[in-house]
Amino acid sequence: MKNDIYLRRSRKVIVMQEQHTLPDTYLATALKNISALGFTFSPALMAALRTLSIFSFVKWHKKLTKSLKKLVGAHVQYCPMYPNFPQQVMEASEAELYLEALFHYLTEELPALTPDKREPLVDQIELKVIELGDEEDFRQMMRKLIEANTSISETDKADLAWTIEHEEQVEKLLPAVIPQKEQIGFVAAALLRCGKTDAALIRPYFKTATDVLRLAVALSDGDVSLAASTPFRKFKRAERRLLLELLEQCSDITEDMLRYRERWIRLGEILHPSEYKQRFASCHAAFDVLRNNKPFETFNRNVEEALRYFDTDRAVEHLLERPGEFARRLDHLLRLEGNDFDWVVSFFDSVADRVATPVLLQVMAHFKHRQQANELRLFFPKGNVAKAFALPDSRFPIPSDACESVVNICENILLVRFAKQPDMGKVFIDERLQHYMVPFSQRSASKALRTLVRGSKLSMPAGDTIRFFLWWKEGKVEGKETGRTDIDLSAALYDEKWNYMEHISYTNLKSEKYVAMHSGDIVAAPKGACEFIDLYIPSIVAYGGRYVVTTLHAFTGQVFCDLPECFAGWMMRQYPQSGEVFDPATVVDRIDLASNTQISIPVVLDLKERTVIWCDLALTRNPNYYNNIESHQTGVVAMGKAMTAMAKPNLYDLFRLHALARGELVERAEEAQTVFSPQHGITPFDVEAIMASFLAS
Repeated sequence: MKNDIYLRRSRKVIVMQEQHTLPDTYLATALKNISALGFTFSPALMAALRTLSIFSFVKWHKKLTKSLKKLVGAHVQYCPMYPNFPQQVMEASEAELYLEALFHYLTEELPALTPDKREPLVDQIELKVIELGDEEDFRQMMRKLIEANTSISETDKADLAWTIEHEEQVEKLLPAVIPQKEQIGFVAAALLRCGKTDAALIRPYFKTATDVLRLAVALSDGDVSLAASTPFRKFKRAERRLLLELLEQCSDITEDMLRYRERWIRLGEILHPSEYKQRFASCHAAFDVLRNNKPFETFNRNVEEALRYFDTDRAVEHLLERPGEFARRLDHLLRLEGNDFDWVVSFFDSVADRVATPVLLQVMAHFKHRQQANELRLFFPKGNVAKAFALPDSRFPIPSDACESVVNICENILLVRFAKQPDMGKVFIDERLQHYMVPFSQRSASKALRTLVRGSKLSMPAGDTIRFFLWWKEGKVEGKETGRTDIDLSAALYDEKWNYMEHISYTNLKSEKYVAMHSGDIVAAPKGACEFIDLYIPSIVAYGGRYVVTTLHAFTGQVFCDLPECFAGWMMRQYPQSGEVFDPATVVDRIDLASNTQISIPVVLDLKERTVIWCDLALTRNPNYYNNIESHQTGVVAMGKAMTAMAKPNLYDLFRLHALARGELVERAEEAQTVFSPQHGITPFDVEAIMASFLAS
């Protein structure tokens, strides 16, 4: 399991070296086997494997192969409706396609089509290198997850929980400070479940009442982001005392508890604070205010009231007490003041050094692009589901001088802050990192072959045909049958101005204008089912096409998290008729679909720029229509427009600030001691290191 986590997160593995000499034939065979999956070993890893006995190596290799197959989606069998896809679909008439689809809908059996012998894969594959790792590096990787200054995903939490349970020296995982509030509750709960902590060890992490609420939620297997309510389980007496003890040590607990009043009332019914009113007097008094609705003036109420009456002076007076909140409301304040903005900016300048690094970076990027005219604004509500909302941008403008002043304030503070960190020497930053977003919030990120941040733009590998794939299975989940399950893979094509051109889906298996086709609509998956879409890029661009939005629709209404397994991804092919329809060596990305939704948008393609925009988004279906691409065109277009125009902090700007503050920029990677690039040195996929080391306050 440790190597599974290590391989997926860092493309590294641990080898328990021995004193043997492995015959070359075994190592060569292993290299041949994993090359078919798109991987190879580094020289250091090969040297370590040569020390193993044949028995140890074969055992290790079996586990590795199983993990690699799972990573790229090669652990299941792919039987598309048309086994000779794509040629078979291209050559079939509309009548043939219709009759074969009708046969399948009536019988749920695939048409009796004979697969031809396919030519071997002739595409040139760039193999992904697996490096040699070690126990300490793995431990530091997981420690950086705990130290992350942003929220982490459910996959991250699962990896951390396993590591905490199996780590013998768990104290080495724990930093002095856990900066992100959600991690505090989750990590403390994981430690408590394993019996690896006590109140003395975790007490320093808890500063606010909401920290304690998150712990109670985590112990009840709930959403520590608090975006959704959690039914609390019954706590043991020792757990009740611990929660009350942690709450008692926090300051200003009444106001903080009022933010989540109803949840605290429900939790209080389980904690019974009145039993400990002498020992935990502050807790008892706070619960008394909540339960009996006693008057209590709060910070947020004062700020909201001031803004409601356009009393900027009073709002700023309150916001000076909480610089982070001041930063988040700065756009609103500047809109209210118009050209008389100097005094608001001046007050922000006086407290900006107390604003967290992630917030400063977001404020800086926001005001850097504030003057740009955008049709839509994109919002990602807090929570474990990757939902997004796009609304018309109707905000009043802000003077350019005000925007420039705010950007300069943020940049100057960040430079001073970053200068306190260790020197990086000569630094090279690849300009392509401008297309990769900073990982501020990963809580709703799906498990994938590569960890990416929404809005990041990846260059397509060489090849003219992009092949999307989908695999799902119906069956039993936690004792409940899913019933017949039909998931549909679709792709909608748009021009430069987002005008609809065509879609490829179960309702339109092939295009008459472009080289684009679907492998056939499968409507049941008792043994697993798959669908593919091929898009020949030059043919679409030649007709004025630019954008492609890929979507996945649960036609039969199940949410993705209620399926035994469901995942999607894409391959790049130059010779699509060669090799198998699903060839693991050509897989570029694979993503698990496990959200509590019925529509997913994995990626958007910009064919003109040859980029893949990572979305990993969920849409809400319209209950009055069939769940397919035709019924959700408005939402699909809105998400596509918003994702392609999204202006968020990018990694190039973040690393540049670090280089200016604590290094020397150079123009060639060969000259540098520290390298930032998509493939070498610190990459966009080193999410743990970025969140912990480069977003530190």
